[in-house]
Amino acid sequence: MAELRHSSSIGNRVTASPRKRDDVVASSSPLVPDSSGVTNVDDDDDDYRGRYPRDRFRSFFSSHFQSIFLDESRFHPHKSKISLFLLVVIALSLVVAISSVVHRLNGPYLCKKDSITLQCPRVKEPPSLWENPYSATTSWKPCAERREGLISDIPPENATNGYIFIHAEGGLNQQRIAICNAVAVAKIMNATLILPVLKQDQIWKDQTKFEDIFVVDHFINYLKDDVRIVRDIPEWFTDKAELFTSIRRTVKNIPKYASADFYIDNVLPRVKEKKIMSLKPFVDRLGYDNVPPEINRLRCRVNYHALKFLPEIEQMADQLVSRMRNRTGSSNPFMALHLRFEKGMVGLSFCDFVGTRSEKALMAAYRKKEWPRRFKDGSHLWALALQKRKEGRCPLEPGEVAVLLRAMGYPKETQIYVASGQVYGGQNRMAPLRNMFPNLVTKEELATKPELDGFRKHVTSLAALDFLVCLKSDVFVMTHGGNFAKLIIGNRRYMGHRLKSIKPDKGLMSKSLGDPYMGWAAFVEDVVITHQTRTGLPEETFPNYDLWENPLTNCMCRA
Repeated sequence: MAELRHSSSIGNRVTASPRKRDDVVASSSPLVPDSSGVTNVDDDDDDYRGRYPRDRFRSFFSSHFQSIFLDESRFHPHKSKISLFLLVVIALSLVVAISSVVHRLNGPYLCKKDSITLQCPRVKEPPSLWENPYSATTSWKPCAERREGLISDIPPENATNGYIFIHAEGGLNQQRIAICNAVAVAKIMNATLILPVLKQDQIWKDQTKFEDIFVVDHFINYLKDDVRIVRDIPEWFTDKAELFTSIRRTVKNIPKYASADFYIDNVLPRVKEKKIMSLKPFVDRLGYDNVPPEINRLRCRVNYHALKFLPEIEQMADQLVSRMRNRTGSSNPFMALHLRFEKGMVGLSFCDFVGTRSEKALMAAYRKKEWPRRFKDGSHLWALALQKRKEGRCPLEPGEVAVLLRAMGYPKETQIYVASGQVYGGQNRMAPLRNMFPNLVTKEELATKPELDGFRKHVTSLAALDFLVCLKSDVFVMTHGGNFAKLIIGNRRYMGHRLKSIKPDKGLMSKSLGDPYMGWAAFVEDVVITHQTRTGLPEETFPNYDLWENPLTNCMCRA
């Protein structure tokens, strides 16, 4: 007990100045009274407080906390354990918080889905009409290109599992997707691909061949380490007509978005047996999330690197882009608008649009003729049209596009390149858009007739010009879905996300334009806020996502 009293008195004692250490033996702390209740502080102590404040401060805390922990550890062991536990919890929380902040600062820029809305990280840069924020576009880079120096893993020609042949159906962009899928399927089955045939489209009435649009040598050579591609059917197969007509040489039971396993289990045995097989139909016959990542990367390699338009198409497109950038006499940005409001698109949508009674009667007769199964007796179409418009599944009219662009802040002087077929309703339908944005031009207005005559023999060549001008524009705006818009947006994302690609929220447009009480200021605020994240920013992929519109996961890497 004597030792305990001695140590306790030492812990409560303040050390005096070195000059008076011999004179002051047991002076108490000024805040903790000794046993007699008297505080003994002389003039020398005042001098000490003025000259040694840091030592006095340190002495006070060391003595005070030492006594506390000594007391708790000796007389309250349970409380000491609780205090230690709390300190550990606080320390771990700080470590987690700091690591989370560091990870957020060093992590890539990525927008993520929250229910039906897209949440994007904030940036410090002010918003721009013509480009996405720089800080949001530096996290990712393309990585689907061919790797130089790698050893090819394709087998010798005599070891191939067989030959596959496809008809790439539809318009230019549907054909492009079919070609990418054909290369991927050949890789999955370790087969040789015969150069795809671009099948005549029933709508476009076009008979374009592969070599009329794409550079064949570049296509074959760029993919030589991935898949063996031959220009024509092998000479030893004499009955070439059989490949186009015979059901014995055709695989027809391929479901949409089939998996890689389906091809290995069901198609490959027939290819091995017959040596040459035709796959048709071949539209959307390969899935996205049910194939290996390297297969999806190969599809991107085909789309973004191997499929190269002919030099004359590229050169004409560059001339059109140059003319768009210099329409004001000096360098100016321009917008490309993919306006999908042709008669066929309006009819197929089964949506209701503003028009006279005679126009609506003619459209009803057209729908009944072209799509009799969907039309039936027409009694259900009004409710269907209202539901589709509410859900944002109807093409935007030219007037709606004009209101949307003006709400986003684009001025009347904006230069706009219009990629479109014949607009349903003609000039009357285009009048609201042209009145609000008079600088609307098409390729026919930018180029002379002789310049375009060389491309008119192939409708897909004209579509290729539109594709390249939209791809190289400062801002791209789509008005409805489709392969053209998907491929443009995906390609611009693959190029680095810097170029704005606006995907309108048609559901918001339907709700806002149908509200008679919404003022212009409230409408502008809704449009601006909603479309801040709909400009082609890096976006997280999800199950069954569309590879052509968002190539990030399999085809892009951390920069």
